[in-house]
Amino acid sequence: MSTLSLSLPGGIWALGDLTVTRFGYGAMQLAGPWVMGPPADRDGAIAVLREAVDLGITHIDTSDAYGPRITNRLIREALHPYPESLHIVTKVGARRDERGGWPTARQPDQLRRQVEENLESLGLEALDLVNLRLGNAEGPQTGSIAEAFETLVELQRQGVIRHLGVSNATAEQVAEAQSIAPIVSVQNMYNLAHRHDDELIDRLAAEHIAYVPFFPLGGFSPLQSSALSSIAARLESTPMSVALAWLLHRSPNILLIPGTSSLAHLRENITGARLSLSDEDLAELDKIGRE
Repeated sequence: MSTLSLSLPGGIWALGDLTVTRFGYGAMQLAGPWVMGPPADRDGAIAVLREAVDLGITHIDTSDAYGPRITNRLIREALHPYPESLHIVTKVGARRDERGGWPTARQPDQLRRQVEENLESLGLEALDLVNLRLGNAEGPQTGSIAEAFETLVELQRQGVIRHLGVSNATAEQVAEAQSIAPIVSVQNMYNLAHRHDDELIDRLAAEHIAYVPFFPLGGFSPLQSSALSSIAARLESTPMSVALAWLLHRSPNILLIPGTSSLAHLRENITGARLSLSDEDLAELDKIGRE
C-alpha cells in the first residue's frame, strides 16, 4: 500500500484478504458512447488509468461487457504487469448485443465463458473479485440465483476466482448468495437521491461486507436537486463533489467507483470526495432521498 493511497478520501477497506482504497475507479466510461466500441481518445484513456494508479487508487472496477472487450484490454495495455497492491474487480452475468443492449447471460456455460474471457483480456490467472450481475437493464428482478451463483462458487474452488460478490441484487438475493458461500461485496445502484438500499447497507456494514454503489453521481442522468445545489454553493463546491463526499460519510463500508475518461475530472472527483460535511450538511442532504 503506497503512502499516496493512504491519503485518498475514505482510507482503505478489506475485501476479504484484499486491501483496497475506498475511493476506487470505475472503467466503464473508457469505452465509446453508450459503453460501445473503442474510445475516441485511446491515449487519453490509457493516461487516465495510469494516473489513477499513480494517485494511489488500488480498486478498479470493470467488465468484459464494456465495449465489449474494450475496457479490459485498455486496462491490460495501461497497467500490466499489475502492481501487487492493485485489485481489479469484474462482473459477469450479462452480454452486449449489436444494438447496445444488455441481455442476461447467466447460464452456467455462459458464466464459465465470461470468466475465461475476463481472464484472457485482463491477462490474469485468477480474478480478485467477480460480481454476479443479476436483474436486467431495468434494475433488480426477484428470483433464485442459486444455479448461477453456485457456478461461480465452483470456479472459485478451482482457483480462478478469489472472492465473490453480487450486483443489481435484491436484499433477498444477497441473503441467498450468503447462504451458499461467503461474499465480500454488493454492487447496486445507490446515490443521494436513490436510497432504496439503506437498510441493506447498514446490515452489510455490521457484517463487514462492502457496498459499492454504481451510478454514484446519477449515471447517464446526473443528479439534479435544488437542495444539493444549494449546499454545494454554500460550501463553495460542486453538487457532484458533495454527492461523493456524502457517500463516504454515509457508511464506512461504502466504496466509491466513479468513472471518467478525463484526467482533470479524475482529480476533481478525488478532491471533491475529501470535502468535509458538517452534521447540519448531512442532515440536509439526508432529506433529499427521503422526500
